Amino acid sequence: MATYLYETIPQKPRQKPRQFEVVQKMSDPPLERCPETGEPVRRLITGGSIITRGTSILSMNKPRRR
Repeated sequence: MATYLYETIPQKPRQKPRQFEVVQKMSDPPLERCPETGEPVRRLITGGSIITRGTSILSMNKPRRR
């Protein structure tokens, strides 16, 4: 399951968009309307984070000290 960030599409001038998160399967289609208000929404693309564990690729190129 992934967490997606959505933003409402303002229908009136000077109305600010509202952002919210939704947990969905990656295979689920994107939402078209806000579940709470019924306003039209768009899914935003955000940067993800990379978590590494263990030996890094860069440290593998260094010779070992004996």
